[in-house]
Amino acid sequence: MQTCTRRIQFCAGHRVHGHENKCAHIHGHNYVAYITAVSARDEATDDIGRVIDFSVLKDRVGGWIDKYWDHAMLYYQHDYEIAELYSKDGPLNHMKHHILLQNPTAENMADFILRLSNGSLLHDEPIAVTEVTLWETENCFATATV
Repeated sequence: MQTCTRRIQFCAGHRVHGHENKCAHIHGHNYVAYITAVSARDEATDDIGRVIDFSVLKDRVGGWIDKYWDHAMLYYQHDYEIAELYSKDGPLNHMKHHILLQNPTAENMADFILRLSNGSLLHDEPIAVTEVTLWETENCFATATV
């Protein structure tokens, strides 16, 4: 089996709602995501030997991340303290933010990117994204697989 992996970097703020230590506070990371794809064709690669052109992963997955997550505050929909700040009448409503259906842990974020990639972002490509690894710091990362 052949795979290809694209590295995508972005910066975002978050807090882990309900965390028992310092991650309960608003903070940010320089995230690095690794998006790994395999071919869904009968052959392992296309006519010129690729699983997929790296630029497709950059444009589609990286483009989505850039539009919605890069330099944004990511927060859990039930984190009402932060939600109030970004609400229609909140003092930060003009700032870039993204509401998540799950707590913005590295595990949940990696899983979200995996599901989104295999759903609307790459549905027309003859590949499957099998793994997303999201580095939150130089020492900590989470991986979601199918």
